[in-house]
Amino acid sequence: MVVGALAEAGVDTLFALSGNQIMSLFDACLDANIDIVHARHEAAVVHMAEAYAQISGRIGIALVTAGAGVGNAIGALYGAAESNTPVLLLSGDSPVTQDGKGAFQELDQVSITSVVTRWSYRVISGESLLHDLSKAFQLAQSPYPGPVHLAIPADVLMQPCGRSEANPDVQRIDAGLPDVGALVAALTDAKNGLILTGPSLNTTRQPALCHQLQEVFDLPVINLESPRGLNDPSLGNFKSLLARADVVVSLGKRIDFSVRFGIDFTAKWYGVFATQALAEQAALNLQGKLARAVVADPLAVATQLVHAATPQQRPGQWREQLQQATRARQQDEADSDLSPVSVLSEVQRAIVRCGHAILVCDGGEFGQWAQACLSVNTRVINGLSGSIGGGIGYAIGAARAAPDATVFILSGDGSIGFHLAEIETAVRSHASIVIIVGNDSRWNAEHQLQIREFGEDRLTSCELGEVNYGAVCGALGGRGEKVKSTHELQQALASLPRRGVTCIDIDLDGLVAPNFPD
Repeated sequence: MVVGALAEAGVDTLFALSGNQIMSLFDACLDANIDIVHARHEAAVVHMAEAYAQISGRIGIALVTAGAGVGNAIGALYGAAESNTPVLLLSGDSPVTQDGKGAFQELDQVSITSVVTRWSYRVISGESLLHDLSKAFQLAQSPYPGPVHLAIPADVLMQPCGRSEANPDVQRIDAGLPDVGALVAALTDAKNGLILTGPSLNTTRQPALCHQLQEVFDLPVINLESPRGLNDPSLGNFKSLLARADVVVSLGKRIDFSVRFGIDFTAKWYGVFATQALAEQAALNLQGKLARAVVADPLAVATQLVHAATPQQRPGQWREQLQQATRARQQDEADSDLSPVSVLSEVQRAIVRCGHAILVCDGGEFGQWAQACLSVNTRVINGLSGSIGGGIGYAIGAARAAPDATVFILSGDGSIGFHLAEIETAVRSHASIVIIVGNDSRWNAEHQLQIREFGEDRLTSCELGEVNYGAVCGALGGRGEKVKSTHELQQALASLPRRGVTCIDIDLDGLVAPNFPD
């Protein structure tokens, strides 16, 4: 009944890691023609579902077992929550009939996962299963999208029960539409207006809408989804012009650390927030600068704004000045030819040659260099949670959502180590992935932090061993190369196979990522 309902809702892929409590669901997938991408770690399972959801526009389904299985998924759930990504985590659970008796893998899962999900619930009866699935689908895609969790005890999964007609509802909850007249007027009257969007309205997930907003109001639309916030290297010197903005409209962008709680802005703010709690947070941080807060679905309001406004053609050069600031880049300085900029220039050429490409940026300094230097229409980054290590999982999910694309992972040698074994999963699932490892043999973000905060004489414990990640990829069934010059990198990128998993390990100069001072 569970798997049949998922199939009727359009689900064709589960990202999973097996375990005693969920093997009945594996069995049911055989008859429903649902593919299982079987991973090697539960966190990677959630990363796969997260990227799949972002690229496909559908809910990503993750399936893990009870106890430590669901425990391993917690950090990745936090990442999906911060990126506003609809993910349904289905987990096995110990039998209801053994509650309180010390059953195998007995754990109060809901108390743990509810902190990092939009909704978490333990099913206790087969009669409510379809209703619970429907609620999970709706809440995952609510005006505040994010992960939800259903724990399903093993004995509930195996009990005979009648088939209800209620099926999962794959539609977003209709939160109603407010009057957007005040927002239209504020943006129309602004001299130096600015529209900020959150992760769920980024250019990967809503490319047409972002473009329409920008063109209708003739104002810049800036997405903030990086853990470095206003210091996101892909935004260049954007923050240098913030003090000149007179009106800022936030469409689903939380007012938090990533905008430095609004302290860099003198503008009048208008905000559309998915929950009352987010509106109250904005009021707390912006204080008297918040002119109006609307609690509504940011996606629906953004769409309504496009249709309600009269197209603008503004005098002055505000939009172009801000766009030029976001395109500004600092050049690195290095003695060798394998500096981040030179490496990424070659990678950009490979991305262009490949045609249909998806970019995954993961990790600290090298991941930030990649965000700053590479241009691609579709990308997945490691998001506002600041978590690292999900790159291979993201790539597998992205490849499943867009099987004709080549997915490029740009990762440091620290972050790639979290889930190296998932290279074998990528090979087994026939994904087309190119892994570029910037290998400076250290945790470079923390290395740079130690220099910045404590001094070069206080460097400690951030060194990593000299590992050949290309050889590791080869051992796991892919294709790997180690390169030590730009010429070797050019050759490796020129000979990429059309399909399969390739890892190019680059001896990289470990430099601090681009950062424009305040």
